Amino acid sequence: MQSIPVDTSRLGVLRCAVGPEPKIADFETKEVKKDRDGNTIYSVAVTVRQEGRRVSVIEIAVTGEPKGVVEGPEGRVTGLDAFAWAMGDRHGISFRAVAITPVSPVGVPSAASNGKAGGT
Repeated sequence: MQSIPVDTSRLGVLRCAVGPEPKIADFETKEVKKDRDGNTIYSVAVTVRQEGRRVSVIEIAVTGEPKGVVEGPEGRVTGLDAFAWAMGDRHGISFRAVAITPVSPVGVPSAASNGKAGGT
């Protein structure tokens, strides 16, 4: 499977639609998927909205739990790759990233929301 690098700067606004959840390898046994080094792989659903276009939702796999990523706020995706796959008559594109981080850390108010916007 060949990876295709994705230029995230062209994707527009990225928001977390579903927070990090361990990716399941076997739904019958509930076995969690691991990478080669034994680290848990997490899945994060992200909405992608380019200016003037509809919103799309993509599910991104990332090794290790993305800290501070919760439903709703904007996120930053680093090292995003796309992979085309086919299994029998099914096919699609899956996504994997090096990291997913919040644009603003959770619990830290921005300058505009804490009344300190602009100069004093």
